[in-house]
Amino acid sequence: MIYLLLFVEFFKIGLFSIGGGLATLPFLYHLADTYGWITSEELLDMIAVAESTPGPIGINTATFVGYRTAGPLGGIIATLGTVTPSIIIIVLIAYYFMKFSEHPKVRAGFNGVRPAVVGLIAAAGYEVVKISLLNTEHFVDTLDLLNVINYKAVALFAAMMFICYRFKKHPIVYIVIGGLIGILVGPF
Repeated sequence: MIYLLLFVEFFKIGLFSIGGGLATLPFLYHLADTYGWITSEELLDMIAVAESTPGPIGINTATFVGYRTAGPLGGIIATLGTVTPSIIIIVLIAYYFMKFSEHPKVRAGFNGVRPAVVGLIAAAGYEVVKISLLNTEHFVDTLDLLNVINYKAVALFAAMMFICYRFKKHPIVYIVIGGLIGILVGPF
């Protein structure tokens, strides 16, 4: 039964996460809340690993969650659940798109989907910021506004933003640098 549940949940993620891997994040947070297969912190770690390994983030995280939940077969089933909608949709699009791509309703539909996808990605980004740069637990415990910010993480974030825009290196360079800083500086 867990295999069917994994397939269905990741099929829904694959079907509705329009806009790429980051659009899967709200769905993955929902899975974490609903089934407890992963925690929010584990999801953040998965995102970091998925971004630093080859392949799409959605596929990598589906494989990880499926594997973590139900072993190797669970990883395969979750991955298949994620890619099956794309295969179906691409076949349909290839067949019908050229016929209907200039139709005003089709264009209007795409114009409506784009801002919705940006909103999904922004919501997921907020969750990542909340986990990575803020100490909400410390704030709740102390109610001291100065304790809500993880200053080391914010400093690393700001430095990485500056370096990324200034030097334009391959993303893996920044991931390795961030990992090394984390190892050298200690827990954030």
